[in-house]
Amino acid sequence: MASRNIPRNLPRLTLDLPPGFVRQVRTFATRAAVVAAAVPVTAAVALTVTDLVRRRVHPLTTKFPTEKPLTEHIDETTTTVYTYGADLYDAMLEAIRGARRSVMLESYIWKDDETGREFKQAVIDAAARGVDVYVIVDGFANLVVPYSFFRFPPSVHVLRFPVLRRGMAYLNVRTSGRDHRKILVVDDEIGFVGGYNIGSLYATRWRDTHVRLEGPSVWELRNAFVDFWNRHRKPRHPVLTDIGSNTWMPHLKAARNAPSELVFPIRGIYLDAIDRATSHVYITQAYFIPDHDIHAALLAAAARGVDVRVLVPHRSNHVVADWLARGHYASLLRGGVRIFLYQGAMVHAKTATIDRRWTTIGTANIDRLSLTGNYEVNLEIVDPGLAGRMEDVFAMDLSNATELTLAQWEARGALAKIGEYLLIPLRPLL
Repeated sequence: MASRNIPRNLPRLTLDLPPGFVRQVRTFATRAAVVAAAVPVTAAVALTVTDLVRRRVHPLTTKFPTEKPLTEHIDETTTTVYTYGADLYDAMLEAIRGARRSVMLESYIWKDDETGREFKQAVIDAAARGVDVYVIVDGFANLVVPYSFFRFPPSVHVLRFPVLRRGMAYLNVRTSGRDHRKILVVDDEIGFVGGYNIGSLYATRWRDTHVRLEGPSVWELRNAFVDFWNRHRKPRHPVLTDIGSNTWMPHLKAARNAPSELVFPIRGIYLDAIDRATSHVYITQAYFIPDHDIHAALLAAAARGVDVRVLVPHRSNHVVADWLARGHYASLLRGGVRIFLYQGAMVHAKTATIDRRWTTIGTANIDRLSLTGNYEVNLEIVDPGLAGRMEDVFAMDLSNATELTLAQWEARGALAKIGEYLLIPLRPLL
């Protein structure tokens, strides 16, 4: 092979840049990044301010249809579904006031109002008569509640999940999640879980869903509470006894998201159930911002002829979440998913029922925060009786909702479309 004459000493390539050029590029890039981040944040702030004004001028009527508590027996456990806060609070307070051995109460929000003070007095009274009382509240969610409200007698053990934790500044999933759960366990025999926080607002003005358990399945909620308590307790807090269960309940189980362990099963049960659907999927959500996989699963179900319906509030208490949800409407509607907007009140439920067989009731929304961020607990129930009851509840809610059609959605104004576009960068955060 003929050799090639390759010069060994090539001249060095140099760029004749003006003084300070690199610094100027860096400055420009930094400013561009700041502007890119500021645009969606500014849009979110503007929407929030506008919504606050609109709420003052046009408040919600808070009138909505309600249903009496619905009871079904699943294996050895009695379940009762509550769709009206006043009924639920009566049942929860009755359980606390009748407690003989233990009360475990966990709430994301616990307001300092008439209802909140009634619950506070109930747990104080329980402790005074010798009942072991344990309370968990989320610090961030209750920043607007006077700190003094959560001062209890020493006989009431209170774990306030801290607002700030190591690693939060770096958005570490293990340490950035909130405790979004709402659990009550009394005497290891009665349990409650669902979307209701504690406060007078929720008693009569919000539509939500909670479920009461009585029987062996209460262990599912007790175990969830104990694991969280022992994982996050301070040295001053007693260790709770971890007990097993002699009963395996295949038709009623709790799925628990635990960010500290990077465990997020609730998303998985939704995907599995939607993929199995052959007849219908009925979903009720306060904040509906599905990720790519859930979005695709709903479209795939609709494409194979499943009746997919999603019910959300026409106006929720978080306007930015509303606008982020709307970014999904066009593709869902085009794909055959039906969307219904609940009127006159905030619907805060986190439920779904599929094919009159499968149901979930719990604390998790279908959004990034709940499915891959926060501590959550949802019951997964496979029972035709309860599923039928939940279909009745869904039908009741539909009677207070209006359907959003594709034609209506595509006719929305240009400003609305621009707002939705500007907020897209915030989707991974919520």
